[in-house]
Amino acid sequence: MRINIVVVDDDPGFRRIATTLLTARGLSVVAESQDGASALAAVRAHRPDGLLLDLHLPDVDGLTVARRLSDEENPPRIVLTSTDKSFWSREELELAGVESFVAKDKLFDADLKGLFTPAAS
Repeated sequence: MRINIVVVDDDPGFRRIATTLLTARGLSVVAESQDGASALAAVRAHRPDGLLLDLHLPDVDGLTVARRLSDEENPPRIVLTSTDKSFWSREELELAGVESFVAKDKLFDADLKGLFTPAAS
């Protein structure tokens, strides 16, 4: 089963690293975005299974993007990432439609495939 991902981060170096890690774990990166507006457009165009979403973007924050997508039909699984580890509660993240949070410095060790694979029903 192919799992398609959109990577959203304003740092092109981080997008490149994240894309490499996701691809190495058997996931397919179908688009990259540098801000919230292009992230929304990429998700609507590609209908990915998942979104690796930076918290701090130049136009809107990642939680705003997550909230907007969670209101749409069939939203992707959203994994929020940031260097900022001291912020919202798990409940606030869930209300925004965020599946999980992975600190950027822990991305290499994270079970990325597991985070983006839907649980068996």
